[in-house]
Amino acid sequence: MILVTGANGFIGNSLCHFLSRLNIPAIGAVRFENSFLKFQNVKHVSVGDISFDTNWSKILKNCEYIVHCAGKVHDMNNANNLDNYRKVNIEGTKNLAEQAANAGVKRLIFLSSVKVNGESTDNISNDPNKKVFRHYDIPNPQDGYSMSKFEAEKVLWEVSSKSGLEIVVVRLPLVYGRSVKGNLAKLIKIVQSGIPLPLSLVKNQRSMIGIDNLIDLLIRCMDHPNAAGKIFLASDIENLSTPDLIKSLANSMGRKSRLFPVPIFLLRLLGSILGKQKEINRLLGSLKIDSSYTQEVLNWIPPVSVTEGIRRMVQSK
Repeated sequence: MILVTGANGFIGNSLCHFLSRLNIPAIGAVRFENSFLKFQNVKHVSVGDISFDTNWSKILKNCEYIVHCAGKVHDMNNANNLDNYRKVNIEGTKNLAEQAANAGVKRLIFLSSVKVNGESTDNISNDPNKKVFRHYDIPNPQDGYSMSKFEAEKVLWEVSSKSGLEIVVVRLPLVYGRSVKGNLAKLIKIVQSGIPLPLSLVKNQRSMIGIDNLIDLLIRCMDHPNAAGKIFLASDIENLSTPDLIKSLANSMGRKSRLFPVPIFLLRLLGSILGKQKEINRLLGSLKIDSSYTQEVLNWIPPVSVTEGIRRMVQSK
C-alpha cells in the first residue's frame, strides 16, 4: 500500500491518478473530505492540517511506502519567514516520519525543492560549465521556504538513523503539466492572449521537470534498491531559456510567439521600480540542474521530451 500525502495538490493528485491507472492500491491523504478527485483503487482520507500532532496511526497500517507531497508551498509575499512554514514543512514532516517508522513503513519519499541548493546558478562560479546545481552541493537556502525544506530533510535523516526508515529526498525545480497553477499558468494565459513580451534578449537557462517525468521518477524511487538514503535532483533532459519556453508554449497553441527586444538592465530597473524584482529575476536568471546522478543511480531516463510535455500541458487547458 502506498500513502500519498497532499493528494489534492498538483503533484499528489497526478500521482494518485497514475497509481489508479496501474491498479496499484493507494491512500490519498487530504486536508478536507471534499477536496479529492476520486480514483479507482485509491482510498481518500481527510487528516486536517498537517502538524506535529497529526494522528497517522490508522492510515499507516499496512502501508509500505509514503510519498510525502504535502507541504506549505512557496509564497512570494511571505517567503522569508521560516515560522510560516515550520508547522507543516518541518514539524509535520518529522511527526509523519516518526509514526511511519513506528508503523513499520519501509520507505518515505520526500518532495523537497532545488531552492535548498540556492536561488540561482548565475553567480555560483566563474566557470560557465560549473554554473549548475548538483546533488552534492553544500546547501544554500535563501528564504524561509527553502530553509524549511532543508530543515525537514535534516529531521528525516535523523529519524532514519534512529529507526531504519528508508528516506529518499527528491529536490524539484519548477514542475509543469496538466492542471499547473501559479506563475506558469499566468504565462500560458499571456501567450494565449497574444500580448507581446519584451524578452527576446534573455539568454538564460532554466531546468524544469514535466509532471509525467516526475511521476515516473517517483515510481522508480519507491522500489529501486539504490534509492534509499539518497538525495536526487529531478529535471527533464533539456533546459529552456525563457524565450524558448514562450516559443514552445506558442507553438503548442498553433500561434506565433510575440517577443521583442528590451535591454536586460532596463527590465531589471523596471522590476525594481514596480517592486517585482523576484518575479523579474525568475524570468531573466538561470537555474540549471545536473540530474545525471539521478539518472545513473536509478537507471532512469525522463520518458517525455520537454516539447511533448509542454504540448500536453497546453492541450489540457
